[in-house]
Amino acid sequence: MKTYTTDLIRNVALLGNTGSGKTTLTESMMFEGKVIDRRGSIENNNTVSDYTEIEQQNQRSIFSTVLYTEFNDRKLNLIDTPGSDDFVGSVISSMYPCDTMIMVVNAQYGVEVGTEIFNRHAERLHKPMIIALNQLDHEKANFEQAMETLRQALGNKVVLAQYPMATGAGFDGFIDVITMKMYKFEGDTGKRTEHEIPASERDRAAELHNTLIEAAAENDEGLMEKFFEQGSLSEDEMRAGLSLGIQKRDVFPVFCVSGKKNIGTKRLMEFTININISPNKSPMLPNNSSEEIRCDASAPTSLFIFKSIVEPHIGEVNYFRVMSGKVTEGMDLTNTNNSTKERIAQLFVVAGKNRTKVTELLAGDIGATVKLKNSKTEHTLCAAGIDFTFNPMEFPNARFRTAVKPKNEADMEKMSEQLNRAHQEDPTILVEHSKELKQIILSGQGEHHLNILKWQLTNLHKIEVEFVAPKIPYRETITKVAQADYRHKKQSGGSGQFGEVHLVIEPYTEGAPEPTKYKIGGKEQNISVRGKEEIDLEWGGKLVFYNCIVGGAIDARFLPAILKGIMEKMEEGPLTGSYARDIRVAVYDGKMHPVDSNEISFKLAGRNAFRAAFKEAGPKIMEPIYDVEVLVPSDRMGDVMSDLQNRRAIIMGMGSTKGFEVINAKVPLAELNRYSTTLSSLTSGRATYNMTFASYEQVPSDVQDKLLKAYEEQDNDE
Repeated sequence: MKTYTTDLIRNVALLGNTGSGKTTLTESMMFEGKVIDRRGSIENNNTVSDYTEIEQQNQRSIFSTVLYTEFNDRKLNLIDTPGSDDFVGSVISSMYPCDTMIMVVNAQYGVEVGTEIFNRHAERLHKPMIIALNQLDHEKANFEQAMETLRQALGNKVVLAQYPMATGAGFDGFIDVITMKMYKFEGDTGKRTEHEIPASERDRAAELHNTLIEAAAENDEGLMEKFFEQGSLSEDEMRAGLSLGIQKRDVFPVFCVSGKKNIGTKRLMEFTININISPNKSPMLPNNSSEEIRCDASAPTSLFIFKSIVEPHIGEVNYFRVMSGKVTEGMDLTNTNNSTKERIAQLFVVAGKNRTKVTELLAGDIGATVKLKNSKTEHTLCAAGIDFTFNPMEFPNARFRTAVKPKNEADMEKMSEQLNRAHQEDPTILVEHSKELKQIILSGQGEHHLNILKWQLTNLHKIEVEFVAPKIPYRETITKVAQADYRHKKQSGGSGQFGEVHLVIEPYTEGAPEPTKYKIGGKEQNISVRGKEEIDLEWGGKLVFYNCIVGGAIDARFLPAILKGIMEKMEEGPLTGSYARDIRVAVYDGKMHPVDSNEISFKLAGRNAFRAAFKEAGPKIMEPIYDVEVLVPSDRMGDVMSDLQNRRAIIMGMGSTKGFEVINAKVPLAELNRYSTTLSSLTSGRATYNMTFASYEQVPSDVQDKLLKAYEEQDNDE
């Protein structure tokens, strides 16, 4: 394969809801570029893109697939992305190395929830977008309705570049209002013939052509002046104006295609090559360098790894974009994320599982390499003498959590290794070995997302695992002042153990004055603070420890032991074993023995005195509350609202955006278990949501009673 210069490269990600036909369209694009000599189909499990066993079982894309095709002396790097919101991590990581998005929309349904979600991410990343209205050959295709949903979602930025003469079984061509020609296609061969626009369609085509010219002129003052003077623009001027508008996301041109019949594919590719700018004219990814990094083959070499996978019999494969300079086989680079050296032993361009060996890739191109030692997704590799990193990719917060454990304890280490590898391949899979919950917590974008991981563990790595309900990280605290004392005394021959601690506990609040008196035994008692230790707890909140000992009742050397005993009980709260927080403790009296007192004695005395006082201090359990934003079609609003209220949600506000209703609510984490599955069921997969930790709040008294009872039963069982 020849080496393509930067100006001849186009990097395109195909986005779209599940079922929109991205994989089938990429087959046609590779067929047109003669990278493949026959087109596969989803039904026959022989597409270049969906080549893994699990994708073929599900008959849809689950992972992003890097592909390429060659067309009109240009190289188009394509990334076919999953359509389910559960796999949004793969979609986002595919957007980063690409300069243009093709949003594939199913003509049966128009804008779906995936369309909306992926467009929002493209908007956040300032990625230009072309719309391919696909499956116009389907019997249920509705061109006008699909266009209406696009206008509702994207406004007047949507402009027709083409429109069909007929849809359904009669879809065999379209009128192109850029070239002002009609194109007809023979069956599913992709062969097209060019015709003049029929007289019956000339007025409509002319009107749409003028709309397109106006959209092009609006993006350049010079073109706007020329348009006002002449009333039109040349084809080259229109292309230049459209290119500017697309780059600024001010114009979203719509193309008519049938990936299945290979109708319109070639015209879409021609437009992508002619209108969309090359990598050297596209904005670079943000980085930590004060100098501008240019996508220039003559600049020093830098690569950004946007995807890593483990292939059977090969090992780890790293996919990268050449951000600047050029990369050659045998080249030595430095990983600027961890300062390690890497050698690029082999270079490939890839089309699914097919890899073609090349000797070099220039700035802007996308390729792959194998057997890197210390380089993972989101890492930057640079030539000697330069030291910068491209910023990490931004992914949405996790929305689904479960605990995981191996069915065979002997597989624990092997399972942990594979889970960490899964996170490296997909950063939206989060793995937490929770000391607090005594569980391994997996978090992801949805139940299906994590079930795919479970399938991989079972079928590819032969590790049988089970998902169990995750525990909730409750917190315990107090609401009033309480006093307690405890004497630890033990005598069993020789030296014994003795320690007595008297303390007072109260709620901690920011900015509260230091304690000066407490009511102890029904009487006011003045205290004097002789020492203070303020501890920021790693699980949130504070513990403030006061030394108020007078007259040497307890030797100062035993105070750290008392604090250690209190901290032990803070780590395993007296109510449910959860972490305790936001408490002030004042040790004001006690006793010691000249021979039998030691650190263990005072640690146990402090621990038990704290435990006794805690239970008398109006103890409360606090639960994590999350801010939840739900994006839902208006016809399912009532069902979603009702379900949220059953989950103890507090509705904070409602609104609407681009054809969807938005619900903002505060919901306890305990009530969000499997919410993604329920929401999908309630809305037929048309709704989505995101969740962010908000705060800890006291649980209602009836919920607290249930938690206390459950913990007591668990304690008795143990």
